[in-house]
Amino acid sequence: MTVLRSVALFVLAALAEIGGAWLVWQGWREHRGLWWIAGGVIALGAYGFVATFQPDPNFGRILAAYGGVFVAGSLAWGMVVDGFRPDRWDLLGATICLVGVVVIMYAPRSS
Repeated sequence: MTVLRSVALFVLAALAEIGGAWLVWQGWREHRGLWWIAGGVIALGAYGFVATFQPDPNFGRILAAYGGVFVAGSLAWGMVVDGFRPDRWDLLGATICLVGVVVIMYAPRSS
């Protein structure tokens, strides 16, 4: 149950951070306006809180592992939202990052 909760929190964090950054991008680069930027800032702020709910108490470990989720999630966001088509190197890189997440977060450790 703890691993499922942790994975769900990583997914939620990715949605908040990547979605927030995308909203800022849309607001600024695509000239959609300040409301888009404001929504992005709020989402990015929410992302900052999501990590605090991870069951592991080590900030560095959580943030390091989340980096891998961010990489894979960013590619997935681009595919779903912007029609981006990753090449095999993008997919290989994302897979390597996700393997890193598993090793960092879920490898057995002595208490």
